Amino acid sequence: MAVQALTRNFGMSPKKVRRYLDLIRGKRVAQASAMLQFMPSPAAQAVRKTLQSAVANAENNHMMDAANLKVLKAYADDALKIRRSRPQARGRISRVTRRSCHISVIVEETRPRGT
Repeated sequence: MAVQALTRNFGMSPKKVRRYLDLIRGKRVAQASAMLQFMPSPAAQAVRKTLQSAVANAENNHMMDAANLKVLKAYADDALKIRRSRPQARGRISRVTRRSCHISVIVEETRPRGT
């Protein structure tokens, strides 16, 4: 059974967040969390926080063992875009788009290696 956690309206573009989601997809939760822990990016910390939330959901709501969890899916979708204008030369205006994203992490329990 798959368990999901969401972080909504995270204030960074989805392209920057997907860089860290690609690293953890398909890995065991302990390994993925250890990888993200030492990355200095705010995106990596947000992904790690979402991963820990998914693990907590699996343990508390579905009685799964955290040692047997694996990252099944991890993706970042577009969220609200804030559009502002910025003055340019010769009286012109250019558009500035502040992007945000929804981070989704889905974990699933795998069988223990001994069984």
